[in-house]
Amino acid sequence: MGDIDFRFYLSILRRRLPYIIVCVTLATAVALVVALLMPRSYQATAKILVEAPQIPVNLVQSTVPTSSLGQLQIIREQLTTRDNLVKLAAKLDIYADAKEKPPVDYLVRDLRSRLIFEQTELSSGDGASVLAIGFEAGAPALAARVANELATSIVTRNQKQRNERADDTLDFFNDEVRKLDAELGRIEAELLKFKNENRATLPESLEFRRRQQSTLQERLISLEREQSDLRTRRSLLVETYMVTGKYPTGEPLTADQQMLLDLNKALSDQLTIFSETSPNIVSLRARIASLRGKVLPNKQEGADTKAQSGLDLQLSDVDRRISAIEKEHAEITETIAALTQSITATPATDIRLNALERTLSNTQTLYSTAIAKRAEASLGKQVETRSDGGRFSLLEEATEPQQPLRSRRRFTVLVGALGGFGLSLAIIALLEMLNKTIRRPSELVQMLQAQPLAVIPFIATPYEMRTPPMKRKLKIASRVFLSR
Repeated sequence: MGDIDFRFYLSILRRRLPYIIVCVTLATAVALVVALLMPRSYQATAKILVEAPQIPVNLVQSTVPTSSLGQLQIIREQLTTRDNLVKLAAKLDIYADAKEKPPVDYLVRDLRSRLIFEQTELSSGDGASVLAIGFEAGAPALAARVANELATSIVTRNQKQRNERADDTLDFFNDEVRKLDAELGRIEAELLKFKNENRATLPESLEFRRRQQSTLQERLISLEREQSDLRTRRSLLVETYMVTGKYPTGEPLTADQQMLLDLNKALSDQLTIFSETSPNIVSLRARIASLRGKVLPNKQEGADTKAQSGLDLQLSDVDRRISAIEKEHAEITETIAALTQSITATPATDIRLNALERTLSNTQTLYSTAIAKRAEASLGKQVETRSDGGRFSLLEEATEPQQPLRSRRRFTVLVGALGGFGLSLAIIALLEMLNKTIRRPSELVQMLQAQPLAVIPFIATPYEMRTPPMKRKLKIASRVFLSR
């Protein structure tokens, strides 16, 4: 900062002051003419009241999740799109005074620059606010008309969009309920068909089938025991008849007859353990044969026909009972096999049944949720129809402004004056760059490339100090001219 010669530059400005005055004067005059020719501009403003939901949200939830402010921003962006601005200009004939139709790009930029959106929060604390929509135009009527058109479009669009969203939400849940209802019916039919087809292996009857299987097994053991007793009784009847020549009637047997019956029972028991060639079996048969030889001669000749028929009746009764037991035994065995097969197949049936029931339960949950959501959507639709979910209302229409906007003419004149001053500085800088005269010691040092011993500055005479520079130059010029 200490190397800058401010006095030198100030002297230059004083010497070139006429240039500054001329440039500033001309530029200011041009700016003043431009400012006077600038058209007047009028601004009309309409106001929209953005109200909070009228019904508390905790009572009825609106189906439009976007807040009023968010909805307002969406509508604002929609209104200022290229296509909508072109339609607005054509509808209201905004450029009717133009000699020719402006290009679309210029039209869009111009309209966006002339639109004004200002939002003011109210101090009520309920989220309400006021939106001011303004438009700037050369005619008061046009400004008011465009501002009212924009305000009406915002109110209409808001109500329309909220109703459409509520309708779309309700339609969505109606479709979802119908789809889930059909799906629920299909799953229920599939579940019913599966239960009918696998009725014997359903898990809910597993305990009953197990008890039934246990009961039948006990019954089977009882039948086998009864069958064994009947076979033993039949053998006893036959042996008794063979030994005594009569069927048991309750009369006491002789010792030999009783011995023969005991030996036959022992033989029957031994045959279940030993073979025919076993010494025990051979010994028993020999004893039976010997004892039979003693007992049989005691039988009466020509056995009583009545005893034979009585034996046949008893044997027939025993055989019928044994046949019935065998038949029942086969049926029980078949039933037990079927029960065993069904019990074995129950786990697989249980897995498939659980899968179907789980699918049914999930679908029922979704169906119940969809029903509840549809009810909420229906209430939300009623809220939006009544405009209770966040309402936009026209608070104040735009009227034709009586006074134009604050003019920019002063700003234009000021810009012109500053431009003239800047131009004069540029001219002065150019002139000084072209002037090669040595006026400062530093310039002399720069030219000589050496430091002089002393520098004698210009010393003005009393006459030169009294006479202005311009007057001195004129006198010098006249003397030169007269000398010629």
